[in-house]
Formats: sequence, C-alpha cells, structure tokens
Amino acid sequence: MPRTAKKSGGKKPPRKSRAGFSDPAVAAVFGTYPEPLRTRLLALRRLILDTARATKGVGALEETLKWGQPSYLTTATKSGSTIRIDRVKAVTSEVAIYFHCQTGLVETFRRLYPGMNYGGNRSILLDADDKLPEIELRHCIGLALTYHLRKRKKAE
Repeated sequence: MPRTAKKSGGKKPPRKSRAGFSDPAVAAVFGTYPEPLRTRLLALRRLILDTARATKGVGALEETLKWGQPSYLTTATKSGSTIRIDRVKAVTSEVAIYFHCQTGLVETFRRLYPGMNYGGNRSILLDADDKLPEIELRHCIGLALTYHLRKRKKAE
C-alpha cells in the first residue's frame, strides 16, 4: 500500500533521499569526508538516530548543520542538548561527538567511562579504525538527548 503524507496546513514533510537524509546539505557534507572517516561518521549518525528512537521522551530528531557539522537536535520535544559529529581536524584518523560544553555532560561521561578519550569538556574522541564502544556511546548519547528532560524533572 503506498504511503501518503498527512496534510499539515499545506506543508509537505521533508523528503528523505535514498540515503535517509532529509537535508541535502547534510548529505553533501558527509560526501566530503574521506574513507574511513565517512564510514565511522555514518555509523555514529546511525547510533544517534537509533538511540533517539529507542529513548523515551526524545521524539524525532532534526538533522541539520551547525558550524558546518552534522548536528542532531531534539526540536520537537526540546528534551535534550544538541549533538554534533565531525572529523578532528588536528588528527586525521579521529572523529568526535561534540556536546555543549556548559552542560557538564562530558564531565559525567568521564566519570562513567574513564577509559574513553575526551577532548576537553566538549567531546568524545574516537579513532576511525578502532571498534566503536557502542554500549557506552548509546548511554552517553541517551544522556545528551534527555539532558533538558532530566533538568525539568529535577526542578519539579
């Protein structure tokens, strides 16, 4: 049965490309990364999107560019803090997951997972050739995607 879009005031939902990108600018940025960085960044993208779908209260993510980097926002629910991913310019074999530096998220991750590599108070650093620590990353991503939700619950 063919899928039909719900009518929403005459606006059509963003159309996804065959690779699953709703924003062609984001797809274009992924196309600029050399291998194996592109493969690693696409794996991180999948991990972020999958974690959002599996985490209660997060809702759909908006995928866009911030500072030229693929970014994931909880625009619909405002449940979390923005997550960005990119290559590390100074180290050609590394990629990073960036978090807002004033949230304290990376400090929390550092306490929970001292064996991972961090970039100051704003990122988790990953070598493109190493196995992804998926369990740890899912937990960290989930904490970021629910950051504001937890803050609101504490305030009640």
